Amino acid sequence: MFDHVSIGVREIARTKRFYDGTLGALGYDCLSADESSLGYGKGSVGLWIGAVSAPVPPDRDSNLHFCFVAPTRESVDAFHAAAVAAGGTDNGKPGLRESYGPDYYAAFVVDPDGYRLEAYCSKPA
Repeated sequence: MFDHVSIGVREIARTKRFYDGTLGALGYDCLSADESSLGYGKGSVGLWIGAVSAPVPPDRDSNLHFCFVAPTRESVDAFHAAAVAAGGTDNGKPGLRESYGPDYYAAFVVDPDGYRLEAYCSKPA
């Protein structure tokens, strides 16, 4: 349905450090980068990040979050560890979420700008 999603952040350099490791753990690369924007994906950009003066304020009650497909459960674990190591906040440790499905393995974090992120793998262990 979506070709890409764009978000705004205050500090591109800090954001690049965070997303390079966090999305890199899932097999996504920074495909475009300059002083005002970043583009992440696999083959083509699916997440654009731009430097803005007034990003959307964090709202934990909004239900807004971005979920990234992970190739393996181990990559979900690596996503979570990389995010926390790069300044993100744990918002749900890696594990099965059986209420979402019998093989729904996911982890949740909040990035340094307050965006809520999820990585999930639906492959059986």
